[in-house]
Amino acid sequence: NAVKFTPAGGTVAVRLEAVAVANSPSPNYVQITVSDTGKGISPEFLPYVFDRFRQADGSITRADSGLGLGLAIVRHLVELHGGTVRAESPGKDLGATFTVMLPLKQRRSKQPQLREERQLAPVNPGILAGLKVLIVDDEPDNREFLVVALEQLGATATAAASAAEAIDILQQSPPDILVSDIGMPVEDGYSLIRKVRSSEADKIKRLPAVALTAYASQQDRDRAIDAGYDEHLTKPIDSARFAAVLAKLNVPK
Repeated sequence: NAVKFTPAGGTVAVRLEAVAVANSPSPNYVQITVSDTGKGISPEFLPYVFDRFRQADGSITRADSGLGLGLAIVRHLVELHGGTVRAESPGKDLGATFTVMLPLKQRRSKQPQLREERQLAPVNPGILAGLKVLIVDDEPDNREFLVVALEQLGATATAAASAAEAIDILQQSPPDILVSDIGMPVEDGYSLIRKVRSSEADKIKRLPAVALTAYASQQDRDRAIDAGYDEHLTKPIDSARFAAVLAKLNVPK
């Protein structure tokens, strides 16, 4: 919002600091402050800025898009973490400041810390050396993250933004493994894997495939496997699990 409502030449500042509240002898909260010199908030609207479906300009011809849900979601998420969020503004065209307070996690006992470190042991960076992987995801950030993660593991990754783009790549240069999101516009991951499994090209038809999706229930897993995927992994991705699954699928049958 700070970027959206601050015109060219304006300033957006983000500050992060540990603070002590409620007479704590040491910092017990993290404070995130986002300040801008943009559009600002009128005194009349300020008390309602975190309400659902409330916008300073609610007309159908308003210049700024949105449903008035963003800040309501922010407040909900912050409160779920035991924190608070507040908004301040001197008035219209005078900028705004949003401050989020989140409680710092308490230090765990020594034993659980050691156990957690073992679980998060680093993955062998060359475990996927030489493997060619096609990533299919409509979200640019997800594609970029997966490409970087795979390259760090030694693989060569190609990314497609849609099922149609993936089919073109498969026909031109089939990879060793396909990793696809399920929920995508126009054509989803289920449709993609059905086309792969019905391909006349044997190398495409038998291509090992992984569904990497936010749909995490047992029913979602069963549906993905029934559609033709060999494995079902859930987001957010666990790098060690991801690498292990791809390495297993790359073993010649």
